[in-house]
Amino acid sequence: MASRRTVLTCAAVVLAAAVGVGVYALTRGPSAPSSPLPLRAVRKLPLPGDNSRFDYASLDARRGLLFVAHLGASEIVEIDVHANKVVRTIPNVSQVHGVLVVPALNRVYATATGANQVVAVNEDTGEVINHGETGAYPDGIAYDPRRNTVWTTNETGGTETVVDAATAAARGSVDLGGEVGNVAYDPTMDRMLVDVQGRNDLAVIDPASLAVTKRVPLPGCDHDHGLALDTAARLAFVACDGNATLLTVDMSTWQVTGADLVGADPDVLAYDASEHRLYVACESGTVSVLDLHDRRLTVAGSDHLADGAHVVAVDPGTHHSYYPVPAGSDGRPALLEREPVTP
Repeated sequence: MASRRTVLTCAAVVLAAAVGVGVYALTRGPSAPSSPLPLRAVRKLPLPGDNSRFDYASLDARRGLLFVAHLGASEIVEIDVHANKVVRTIPNVSQVHGVLVVPALNRVYATATGANQVVAVNEDTGEVINHGETGAYPDGIAYDPRRNTVWTTNETGGTETVVDAATAAARGSVDLGGEVGNVAYDPTMDRMLVDVQGRNDLAVIDPASLAVTKRVPLPGCDHDHGLALDTAARLAFVACDGNATLLTVDMSTWQVTGADLVGADPDVLAYDASEHRLYVACESGTVSVLDLHDRRLTVAGSDHLADGAHVVAVDPGTHHSYYPVPAGSDGRPALLEREPVTP
């Protein structure tokens, strides 16, 4: 989720892509038409710091602790969403982009993009425990519990860095051959999936050998950046920020099985597995909500939430969603909380 990205505009081009037994017309250019979001405002929490950019967020749902990367302030904001209060700020994480809490380890991992490092933080105290070196411009982040490793996507470096989750010592790296987006671990298949946005494909990596075992072409995708998985349904959701398109990929056949227009410049994805609902937060400030039925997504609503609302986290227990924004209605940084509207 690089702040230097710009929205790409182009003439609408219809690309017919053979997908399974059907053919889907994938449109480049326009974004989803505006429609009411199936969400209701719950509350707004003022956040500390200035009006600079926020980036990823990660929630420890059991403890109700939300960790938000405040990229522009080079700090992580820790929020107790149960008590609706800021717990602390963790400073000096240079240009922090990715953030991921791993409750089983009582650790928070973050990519310090300004220093080309991954940083490990004690979840209880906010103390920085250790850090490791990455490739150029580390951004997205994922955890492999089988090997106790943390993976960072080095966007401009075109690589994945793999470090030991306990020590942050390097375990290896993977060259993807192009600028990379987000990374996710599939525990069922025991594979890592990586958006290779410089090639418009999805790389499948064996985390034991660090070998790329498959390249999945993404027809109709311009610059695949966002990534979320429904491991039970064996589906991957891929956000293409260059043409406001959300692709569904069947992880059993590795075919693109659907395409939906979302808000302009989609960025962070959050999936509520028990509700089968996908949240797509966009650089344009639009949030698109899609529901999964019979392995197909449909857009339940897509509308402008707030300027800078390109980050989302969802609580799988309460089904509330959270959006850190640089300026709320009073001009101050804020965390917006929303709940689903009951049909």
